[in-house]
Amino acid sequence: MTTEIATLAGGCFWCLEAVYDQLKGVISVESGYTGGKVPNPSYQLICTGTTEHAEAIQITYDPTVISFKDLLDVFFVIHDPTTLNRQGADVGTQYRSAIFYHTAQQQAIAQQAIHEVQPHWSHPIVTQLAPAEKFYVAEAYHQEYYVNNPQQGYCRVVIEPKIAKFRKQYLDRLKA
Repeated sequence: MTTEIATLAGGCFWCLEAVYDQLKGVISVESGYTGGKVPNPSYQLICTGTTEHAEAIQITYDPTVISFKDLLDVFFVIHDPTTLNRQGADVGTQYRSAIFYHTAQQQAIAQQAIHEVQPHWSHPIVTQLAPAEKFYVAEAYHQEYYVNNPQQGYCRVVIEPKIAKFRKQYLDRLKA
């Protein structure tokens, strides 16, 4: 099987991971940090906003089942790409919207995707487009957070509505 990597940031990584875990063709999703200047950052350190890292996910996927463009289509549905350094109540550079491309082809697809979805938003898209850098896997308790903590308040109030919106629009792309 051929696999590829996509790295996306769109607010809290728990939200993104919970959605992408459900897609056919997605092999794994890891929550972590990228786009910053401090090696081996911790969650506590990136929350200070001083490391320049974004909370992000790294998706390993099978491009014969799901394309990078498909991943971006979902990305632009499950977060607001028009709010700079925030998603809802989560505020700071660590919550920015970003696509970290791994190849020139991913860069071109991302640029086209941004262009295509802009008319659907009333404000300019501020999603950062940057080359992929070192990805630091987040602490173990962040992995599969929604699956392991479905009754936690943040999961019920923030993540569940995102999953519901996604499932309504992408029912045909869900894992069996």
